[in-house]
Amino acid sequence: MQTLTPAAAAIELREIEKSFGTVHAVRGVSLRIEKATITGIVGENGAGKSTLMSILYGLYRADAGEIRVDGRPVGMASPREAIGHGIGMVHQHFMLVDTFTVLENLVLGAEGGPLLAGGIAAARTELARLAREFGLSVDPDARIADLSVGEQQRVEILKVLFRGAQILILDEPSAVLTPQETDRLFGILASLRERGVTVVLITHKLREIVAVTDHVCVMRQGRVVAERRTADTNVEELAELMVGRKVRLDLDKAPPRLGEVLLHAEHLTLVDGRGVRRLDDVGFELRAGEIVGIAGVSGNGQSELLQVLSGIRAPDGGRLTVCGRVIDADHPGDPAEMRVLGLAHVPEDRLRQGMVAAFEASETSILGYQDGAPFTNYYLLDGPAVGAHCTGLMERFDVRPRSPTLRSSQFSGGNQQKLVLAREISRQPRVLLVGQPTRGVDIGAIEFIRRELVKARDAGCAVLVVSVELDEVLSLADRILVMFDGRVVGEVGSGQTDERALGLLMAGAAAA
Repeated sequence: MQTLTPAAAAIELREIEKSFGTVHAVRGVSLRIEKATITGIVGENGAGKSTLMSILYGLYRADAGEIRVDGRPVGMASPREAIGHGIGMVHQHFMLVDTFTVLENLVLGAEGGPLLAGGIAAARTELARLAREFGLSVDPDARIADLSVGEQQRVEILKVLFRGAQILILDEPSAVLTPQETDRLFGILASLRERGVTVVLITHKLREIVAVTDHVCVMRQGRVVAERRTADTNVEELAELMVGRKVRLDLDKAPPRLGEVLLHAEHLTLVDGRGVRRLDDVGFELRAGEIVGIAGVSGNGQSELLQVLSGIRAPDGGRLTVCGRVIDADHPGDPAEMRVLGLAHVPEDRLRQGMVAAFEASETSILGYQDGAPFTNYYLLDGPAVGAHCTGLMERFDVRPRSPTLRSSQFSGGNQQKLVLAREISRQPRVLLVGQPTRGVDIGAIEFIRRELVKARDAGCAVLVVSVELDEVLSLADRILVMFDGRVVGEVGSGQTDERALGLLMAGAAAA
């Protein structure tokens, strides 16, 4: 009988331990990753997967354990050392300078390296070679601020390859991508594997794991609880391993009980600084007791619509009526007034608009509502009251770890999302605007968040959900509006359409 020889290991992690104060983030993790494969690491938010990979990349130092690269034990005290060992990492939130060009970002931090011995022209030649070899086409002279999110991600991958990495770690790479951009990313990862690059993919999206990986490792509460060849498992098993119980993402919703119109948009127009119409004659109604979903490829006016509805920006034309208050170019509102009217907003970008990263979780839990009872006592924050409020929200919304004094930046992306959502829903708003409700969130939290939104609807709240996840829109919404090029190009009932029909509307190829 022939014995198969195990493939060579690119990375071996042995008994890795890491704690942050009283939080034991990684507990004796051992993991072997084979060369020239795509390995997925999955787990709930806070399971330790990003912390583990940050240790491998030198962002954190392990409290105990050993790292081996190509069979040799190595120290990993900094990202520079990791890069020296051929390891690169693409973070969920890109590390690019918006005002620099692609080429300038590429060479940033590597100015003294051998690839620049021949000057910037040599770097340009190397960029062209990498782009051609790995299918990562991008204009070297384009400013980062002018690129799509998918193109910015390609630049991040090129940065890593430019520095000679043969091991590539990607943290939630599709969290900010459209379905089309995700498909292109998977093609790039397959090309990298074919050329001998080892890829480690941290993600909560199990269908993507099944579609693109060779092996999958499941983490729960800081430990590895299972390892599988991807061909030998499925989405249902992985979800149960991640959460420790069976997970149901199908929503048993009762029909909506429609109430009064709480938000009415009429002929809304918004023009940016370059004279481009970001919103063009947008009109719709939102009633108490319903969820309206807005579908569309990212960049077709959804973000601008949320900004106008929440009071962040005033419309240039048309008018908006929120809970009886009329808002137009001559009578603008602001987010503080919107909150007083009973409108709550969970922004698409939780880090830039939903929280202050340096704030403690307790401070994030009252942000925007800090001047009201019971948080303020004679113009001073009541620390015990704020802490108790945050503890209650963490319990109700399963925010992990349950540490109100931990900085907001130290929570995983999904737990940051749950904290912001908890803050807004707990105010029992009349109107709730939610941008990308489950972006970067694990499967257990997705189940929880969707059910909380339905609970808000059933309690009489008018809910507007903007999402690029078509299955999410179809699952949650009672009515679906589709946006294309700043306009609402179609409206359908959720039970009267499917992903293919929505996709045609999103591409501007059909009208409903």
